[in-house]
Amino acid sequence: MPNSKPFFNKQASPRIIAVTNQKGGVGKTTTAINLGTALSAVGENVLMIDLDPQGNASTGLGIPPSQRSKSIYQVLVDQLPLAEAIIKTAVPRLSVVPANADLSGAEIELYNIKRRSFRLRDSLQELNGSTQGHGPQVDYVLIDCPPSLNILTLNALTAAHAVLVPLQCEFFALEGLSKLLKTVELVRGSLNPRLEIQGIVLTMFDRRNKLSDQVAADVRQHMGDKVYATVIPRNVRISEAPSYGKPALLYDYRCAGSQAYIRLAGELIRRERALRAA
Repeated sequence: MPNSKPFFNKQASPRIIAVTNQKGGVGKTTTAINLGTALSAVGENVLMIDLDPQGNASTGLGIPPSQRSKSIYQVLVDQLPLAEAIIKTAVPRLSVVPANADLSGAEIELYNIKRRSFRLRDSLQELNGSTQGHGPQVDYVLIDCPPSLNILTLNALTAAHAVLVPLQCEFFALEGLSKLLKTVELVRGSLNPRLEIQGIVLTMFDRRNKLSDQVAADVRQHMGDKVYATVIPRNVRISEAPSYGKPALLYDYRCAGSQAYIRLAGELIRRERALRAA
């Protein structure tokens, strides 16, 4: 059963990755949940931050609304220490800072606050030096962003080292990607000069549909090796899993979608190791 005992104990900073796309319905939350689970399955310690007022990442990780009395809302608005909002999930080595409907009012409440775009970064830095937590070091922080450019997304992009972009294989994909890349450039220029594109993940890929192949080819032509070799297929089991409060890897480890996320996690780790060695 999930519990709220803090576990964050830092001796080195984790890699912070914002999972974001300004377009909705691209598999963003599904990717955040299952990538986090896959990273945990191969031995990485992962903290998920649910930054979407819908709280779908929290639900998908089995955290009911009744267990979200301490959430990312209190962290951002009331400056609750992030360690106090962490909840362990049923997935070993994966914990979450949940979200609830209160988060929808954060933009208004943060409007007149100084450094409002830095609230999440400040809380993570404060947590890194905390001696209150106990347990394993966190290797990755994954931030599940809302599907819009607002103060919540800006907080994620300001706090993150890198951006992971789930991209649906459909007609308007490149148009949406272009807008997101411009946003990243703006944030890099004004709020977070370290921000980079970690990778682009092609989602909802349907091999029976020629459009999926065409979109994938176009994205690879424009973005080169920023696009992951792993593609996430359309998969019924992935769609079913959230209704059971489970990541797809717990719901059906052997399904095509789960296996794709395992491959994606391996590819991400290899990229990260190459960056550290460079």
